[in-house]
Amino acid sequence: MLSTAKRVVNRIIGNPEQTVTTITTETYLKGIVKDPRHGAVKYLISLFPIFGWITRYNLGWLTGDLIAGLTVGMVLVPQGMSYAILASLPAQYGLYSSFVGVLVYCFFATSKDVSIGPVAVMSQTVAQIIIAVDAQYPGKWAGPLIATTLAFVCGFIVLGIGLLRIGWIVEFIPVPAVSGYMTGSAINIVAGQVPALMGITGFSTRAATYEVIINTLKGLPGTKLDAAWGLTGLFSLYAIRIMCDHLSKRYPRRARLFFFISVARNAFVVIVLTLASWLYCRHRKTASGKYPIAILETVPAGFQNVGAPVIDSELVKALGPQIPVATIILLLEHIAIARSFGRVNGYKINPNQELIAIGVTNTLGTIFHAYPATGSFSRSALKSKSGVRTPLAGIFTAMVVIVALYGLTPAFYWIPSAGLSAVIIHAVADLVASPSQAFSYWRVSPLEFLIWLAAVLVTIFSSIENGIYTSISASFALLLVRVAHPRGYFLGKVTLTRNSTESREVFVPLRKDDVTNQYVKVDPPTPGVIVYRFEESYLYPNCAIINSVIMADRPWNDPGPTRGNSLSAEAANNEKPALHAIVLDFSGVSQIDTTSVQALVDTRNEVQKWADRPVEFHFATILSPWIRRALVAAGFGIGTPAVELLTKLHLFVGVEDIEAHSESVPPTSGTVPIVPVETPFFHFDLTSAVRAAEAGVEKLHERAETPPAKYI
Repeated sequence: MLSTAKRVVNRIIGNPEQTVTTITTETYLKGIVKDPRHGAVKYLISLFPIFGWITRYNLGWLTGDLIAGLTVGMVLVPQGMSYAILASLPAQYGLYSSFVGVLVYCFFATSKDVSIGPVAVMSQTVAQIIIAVDAQYPGKWAGPLIATTLAFVCGFIVLGIGLLRIGWIVEFIPVPAVSGYMTGSAINIVAGQVPALMGITGFSTRAATYEVIINTLKGLPGTKLDAAWGLTGLFSLYAIRIMCDHLSKRYPRRARLFFFISVARNAFVVIVLTLASWLYCRHRKTASGKYPIAILETVPAGFQNVGAPVIDSELVKALGPQIPVATIILLLEHIAIARSFGRVNGYKINPNQELIAIGVTNTLGTIFHAYPATGSFSRSALKSKSGVRTPLAGIFTAMVVIVALYGLTPAFYWIPSAGLSAVIIHAVADLVASPSQAFSYWRVSPLEFLIWLAAVLVTIFSSIENGIYTSISASFALLLVRVAHPRGYFLGKVTLTRNSTESREVFVPLRKDDVTNQYVKVDPPTPGVIVYRFEESYLYPNCAIINSVIMADRPWNDPGPTRGNSLSAEAANNEKPALHAIVLDFSGVSQIDTTSVQALVDTRNEVQKWADRPVEFHFATILSPWIRRALVAAGFGIGTPAVELLTKLHLFVGVEDIEAHSESVPPTSGTVPIVPVETPFFHFDLTSAVRAAEAGVEKLHERAETPPAKYI
C-alpha cells in the first residue's frame, strides 16, 4: 500500500522511479547544523574577541600599547574638536565621540591597528544632514540632538548587520568606488576649510565644491587676520612632517625619534597657535564680546548630561532619507581601513565582528551624546607605526581624552579656529588618491577607473551623498553587466611537449587572443564535436546569451539567401560535419539555477531537432553536487553513450585511498572510477570529456551505413 502511494505521488510530481544518486537536502542541512548548541556557544564567544588574547597579555605588549595609545591620544584631541566643528557641532562633542570610540572598540575589535572616532567625511556628512533636517523643520531640533539620534539609528542598523552575519554586502562595492568618493569628499572638505583658514566669510561653505572654490577665489581680497594663524599652522604641519621624513632617511638609526617628533606636530602646532592667540587676543576683546580672530571660546569640562538617549520618533522619520548614506559611510570607511592594515601587517579581520564593534560604539555613544564615529585612516596609520600590539591601546587613548576633557578645557578657549582648519586640511589631504593610484585603476580595469572618476566628479560638482550613490550604483551596474554578459570560448587543442617522450593536450580558445602566443597553432576538435567553456556561473541573467552562442538560429522573418546564393549556401552546408556531441566545460561554473537549466534543455531540444537525432551533451569538471543534481534532474549526464569507454577513458582511484573520506565507498580493495558510472556524460576533466565525445563520433562513423543528417 505504501509503495503504491509512493509511486502515485512520484507520478504526480514527475519524480522518476529510478533516479541517480545525488545530494539531498537532508544531507546538506546535516552538514551545516551539526551541533546547534556548540554553534550557539561559539557564536556568543565570537562576539567578544578580547577573550582570545587578553589571557596571553604580557609586559612587552603593554609597552607597545601604552606608547601607541598615548601617541594617538595626542593627535585625537585636536582632531576630535576640529571634526566636531566641521560637523557644525560644539567642539566638546568631538571629544565625546573620541572617548567612546577608542574605549568600546577594544572589547569587540579584530584589528589591533584601527582607531575609531570622529572622521572628516562622516563629520561633513553630519553637517549636511543637520542642515537638511533644519531646513525641513526650522529650529525644531538642535544640531547635537540630530547628530546623536543619527548615531543611534545608524549604529543600530550596522549592529544588526553584524549580528546577522550579513556583512558580505560590503563586498559589492569595489575599491575604486570607495577611493573615488573618498577622494571627492576630501577635496570637498579641503575646499570648505580654506575660507576658515583664510578668515574669508560671506558665503556658505556647505555648497557644491566648485561653488565654494569660486567664492573663495572671489573672497581672497577680503582675507582677514585669521590667515596669519591658519597659513602658519598649515605650513608648520607640512614642514615638520617633511623635515622628519628627510631626517629619518638620512639618519636611519634615529628614525623612531624623528617619527615621534613628527607625530607630535599636531599637538605642538595647536599649542603654539593657542599661545599666540592668547597673547594677541586677551586684551583686544570688543564691546560686543568679539575677538580680532575667530577662537574656540568656551568648551564645557567633562561629560554633560550623561544618560539614556532621547530618541524622538518624528526626528527618526525626518532622518529617514539621510540614514542610508550615513550608514554606508560607517560601513565602508571602517571595513576598508581595517582590511588595509590587516593586509599590510599580516592578519585577517572579521568583517561582521568589525560591524558589531562599529554598531555598539555608536549605539552606546549616544549615552555620552556622541555623534557618528568610524575608523580613521590617519590615526590608524599612526597607531600602526607606533608599534601597537593589541586593541587595548584604545584604553590609554581614552585616558588622554578624559584628561583633556576634565583638565585642559580652559586652555581650549583660546584655540584659533583657523588653526583647527589647518589640522583638518592636513589630515584630509592624505585621503586624496595619488596619480599613480588612479593610473593603476586604469591599467587594471578602465571601466572601474571611470567609476572612480565619476565618483570624484559627482562629489565635487554635487555632494558627497550623490557621489556615494553614483559610485555604488555604477559598481552594481558593472557587476550586473559582467554577470549578464560573461565571456565564453569555443575551445581547440594544443599539444604540449616537454621532451620526445612526454606530451599532453590542453584546451585554449580557438580565437586568437593575447593570452596565448599568436604563433601557436590551435587544432579544432574532431569534426562533429564542439567544446565550449563558460567563464561565469550559469544563471538566469546570462543563460539566454549562452544559449544563443551555442545555438544560432535564423529568425522567422529572415527570408534567407536568394535562389543563386541558396544553392551555394546549401553546398557549403553539406560540406560541414554532422553534429554528434557538445562538450561543456563547467570548471568556471559555481552556481546554476532553474532558469538556466531550462535554457540548457531548450538548447538540447533545438540542437536535436536540427540534427534529426540525439546529440550527446558531455559535462567536464562539475564543481558542486548541487550542479550535478540539477543537471541530472533535467535528464543530463545519464543514458547510454554512443560508445562504452568507461574502462579506457575514466580515471580510477584506489579504494584504500579514498575510503577514509567517503562513507559511501565499500571497504574492499581494488579501484573505482572517480566519477560515478551511473552518469557517463559527467567527466572529471575536460580531456576525458573530449576524448569520450570524439570516440563516440569515430564509433558512429564506423557503424553508419548512410551519411547522417546535416545541421546549420
